[in-house]
Amino acid sequence: MSDSEATSAAGRSGLAHRLVPMTGRDPEEHGRVSSPLELLFDLTFVVAVGTAASQFAEMLAEGHAARATLAFLLAMFAISVAWISFSWFASAFATDDWLYRALTMLQMIGVVVFALGLPAMFHSLDAGDHLELRTMVIGYVVMRIAMVAQWWRASRDSPSFHKVGTANIRWTLIAQAGWIVVGFTELPLAAVLVAFAVLGALELALPLLTQGRAGGTPWHPHHVAERYGLFAIITLGEGVVGTIASSGELLGGADGTRWSVNAVAVVVAGVGLTFGMWWVYFATPFGDILTHRRNRGYLFGYGHIPLYVGIAGAGAGLHVAGLYLEHHTKIGEAAVVLSLALPVGLYLLMVYLLHTLLFSSADRFHLLLIGLTLAVLAVAVLLSAAGVAIAVCLLVVMLAPFVTVIGHETIGHRHQRRMLESIAGA
Repeated sequence: MSDSEATSAAGRSGLAHRLVPMTGRDPEEHGRVSSPLELLFDLTFVVAVGTAASQFAEMLAEGHAARATLAFLLAMFAISVAWISFSWFASAFATDDWLYRALTMLQMIGVVVFALGLPAMFHSLDAGDHLELRTMVIGYVVMRIAMVAQWWRASRDSPSFHKVGTANIRWTLIAQAGWIVVGFTELPLAAVLVAFAVLGALELALPLLTQGRAGGTPWHPHHVAERYGLFAIITLGEGVVGTIASSGELLGGADGTRWSVNAVAVVVAGVGLTFGMWWVYFATPFGDILTHRRNRGYLFGYGHIPLYVGIAGAGAGLHVAGLYLEHHTKIGEAAVVLSLALPVGLYLLMVYLLHTLLFSSADRFHLLLIGLTLAVLAVAVLLSAAGVAIAVCLLVVMLAPFVTVIGHETIGHRHQRRMLESIAGA
């Protein structure tokens, strides 16, 4: 049995009781799916995304929109980059032996530490005097120690990927050294934000710096697409959390069974919006596209960051709506509806943009659909500004993703099939 076959067999049967050489997985491996370890790993990110969304909602409710948005963007960028670095490595090199599992557990510890530092970062930015990053940076250090060890195994065990492994170790350590300096030195807020932008650009450039000359890694297109889809699902879970947070105190009566109109509207809007966003995402066969367009892997991978920001932001927007209905906000109805409509719009725009860029083909029908979608969101905001009940406005926002759903199920799926046939025959 070859090393790659041994790795695959270990993944199917469970823990490999000996170390399996980390020589790279087969990028065309039949039936490759997410492992139980990867699913467990993702659960730690539920904590991080949930904490960021909750802090975002509370700051928005207090009327600190600019600072809340900045803190949320910083948090979601850091969360997404950490998740992406592990997921692509796992797609290419996962062995599922005891050392791989132990290092993954170490990364999970780092994610939890990172999540524990998020409230301090939000509060410090809300205060406006500095940016508290120390706990978050410590969490990143723990995660990076594990990732460097994983890359060291790959570079040692596989001559074919020695260069890409050593390049990842080198640039990861450089980036992490920069984060340590920023996190543990008393810099003015403006200087920290500039440094964050520079180091963030370096993080985004890591695949280009490490795989350009050294060669790529044997990632599996359908496995990668599935991993991103699963992360979208757990991020969409914030919409359900936001719905529960929004409706929890709106139940009437001692037994909690006499619901108000607002409570019903929030539940319907929250669940309906989450379901519609899910339907829109999985209407695009990302795995099939990546199979024929491996050179678009970078675009697919990092293009999802603003998409995930939109999903988590929508969950936070639902939470803000609940706080408003419970009279726990300092903002008006139009601002509440806008806090939901904007992230939903960002998410839907990113789905269309990724679809267009990955296919390298624009569809005029898509322009019509996205135009109608944005019009629905604009109507919701205008209705709120005109004094229409917020329950109605939330239901209008809920309709936005279903413009795409209806368009895809009636006409769009045929356009998409022709696009797939075109790139498959290219």
